[in-house]
Amino acid sequence: MEQDQRGILYPDRLPEFHRLPAPTELEHAVRWFWIARWNLPPGLESRQELLPFPACNIVVEPQGVTAVGPPTRISERKLSGTGWVVGALLLPAAVPSLVPGPAELRDGSRPVSAGSLHSNISQLMATPEQHPREVRLRAVAAFSKWISERVPLPLPGSDHLLANELARVLADPGITRADQIPDRLPASTRSLQRLANRFFGLSLHTMIRRRRLQEAAALLRDDPSCSLADLASELGYSDHAHFSTDFKAVTGMTPSSYRTHSSEYRK
Repeated sequence: MEQDQRGILYPDRLPEFHRLPAPTELEHAVRWFWIARWNLPPGLESRQELLPFPACNIVVEPQGVTAVGPPTRISERKLSGTGWVVGALLLPAAVPSLVPGPAELRDGSRPVSAGSLHSNISQLMATPEQHPREVRLRAVAAFSKWISERVPLPLPGSDHLLANELARVLADPGITRADQIPDRLPASTRSLQRLANRFFGLSLHTMIRRRRLQEAAALLRDDPSCSLADLASELGYSDHAHFSTDFKAVTGMTPSSYRTHSSEYRK
């Protein structure tokens, strides 16, 4: 999983980035952990653009710990000097405990009081890089312990468990409309919309669109031979025009422009 780059619009810009799986005991709470580290020469910046998963994160950086709400647009960050960041991409069942009221935190963040977590991760990330993989694994272990102490296992039949099942269904490329979901889960579309607002902070439509656009970005970047019309059809759009409108609304560029930009960064 360390090479999984979904949601990263320009992977070749990344100084160093890793995704690591959650331990078995946290499979109900964390989709994965992610770690970035950089050491750039003076005067050089690396601009990172992400099309993030529609989910909440807990993020540890040198300056503190934050809860990051669900994104509705591209996120951008300019890296310079030396730094690091360690994050946990949360599953819905963990959100009420760690990021309550996610709809109020769309495209935003709030500080988290987590002094021990910050201290433990900071000490590990300050470790010299002779054993980088061991440092990453130890950081994930420290993060996992902190989360496990705060997020209980979902009870059978609970909304928390249903929300995780909803996340699994939403990840299915075959789901292109919200009205398809009740065929897979024991709840009406209206009930699932309420569940999505509580555990994701986003509408079902928004999350389906985000997954389709992530898939589109990856295909545009990795398969230059794929036509835009074929791509739109594969992702469930009624036509090329609707796909292009959706893609530009979220990324700020047309599919063709993104394909051109991404190929330039690979040269």
